[in-house]
Amino acid sequence: MSLTGVRKNFGTATVLHGVDLEVADGEFVVFVGPSGCGKSTLLRTIAGLEEVSAGTIAIDGVDVTGLPASERGLAMVFQSYALYPHMSVYANMAFALENMGFKRDEIDRRVKRAATMLRLTDYLERKPKALSGGQRQRVAIGRAIVRDPKIFLFDEPLSNLDAELRVATRKELAALHAELGGTMIYVTHDQVEAMTLADRIVVLRAGRIEQIGTPLELYNRPDNLFVAGFIGSPRMNLLPGRVARPGAVTLGEVGHEVACETGGLAAGAGVTLGVRPEHLAPAVQGAGLPLTIELIEQLGGESYLYGASAGLPQITLRLEGQCAHARGHAIAVAMPQQHLHLFDEAGKAVRI
Repeated sequence: MSLTGVRKNFGTATVLHGVDLEVADGEFVVFVGPSGCGKSTLLRTIAGLEEVSAGTIAIDGVDVTGLPASERGLAMVFQSYALYPHMSVYANMAFALENMGFKRDEIDRRVKRAATMLRLTDYLERKPKALSGGQRQRVAIGRAIVRDPKIFLFDEPLSNLDAELRVATRKELAALHAELGGTMIYVTHDQVEAMTLADRIVVLRAGRIEQIGTPLELYNRPDNLFVAGFIGSPRMNLLPGRVARPGAVTLGEVGHEVACETGGLAAGAGVTLGVRPEHLAPAVQGAGLPLTIELIEQLGGESYLYGASAGLPQITLRLEGQCAHARGHAIAVAMPQQHLHLFDEAGKAVRI
């Protein structure tokens, strides 16, 4: 599938600003971004539920921009289950195939195959009200599977589930993709969902693509401050500073100097230094950024420390296991150079 210059306007407001995107056959692509970034609108334009204001959408090399949703060969799973309450699970999954004129034995084969994949065989005669939330969502996914679509479209399908069920259903979706091998496009605001499911992630902000890449590409080499702050949990520490000289940046009111590749930036240039919480640790022999601990979260297998350093925003550390520090303790924090990210005044990553 390819999108070329796709724009979407609602009156005078532009929601999508010329989106270009290629999705390979069998790929699992996740659209991620904050509320209002245009990810659901982009999915709906692909589905044919919204008309594009400009640009083209092609599926299998065929321009489908002007085709209605019913003729694009796609299947969509929504945030709400949208099941027919008076129909059994079997009837819900078979309904679209009946309307498409499939023979009864083919309908039966497809429904039972999907039910086996989704572990719904024992529930085919139940009504939706007799199912749990996770089972209802699996029925909604099964209704898409039986149609054997060219592309599966998912619009935040796990949002209505509780935390434990979301994790379980997320694993099922990943296994389903591995088994079916179909092309899947998935919308979420949850970057953990994006990181765990996607072959590639498309990060959107205000109707524009900020970066496209594999989860680890976005994690290891964010192109800008927005992507750096959005991908990763807890979010990356982003600390304002200035270039002291080539290869060194100063931070905070104490002017703490950090060894860092500065590219071609001149001395005195404003920068933002990025470092992830898991890459920080208390410094050996106190040689590091001074930090006063304000809060500690002990989770057993890991600990989160939140601290303050003069002139800097709150700094988060993630440590393995349990820590002996307490609120109010003063520590020094080491910043390994190999894990540092530098961004210029425009918010762009400084590449070496």
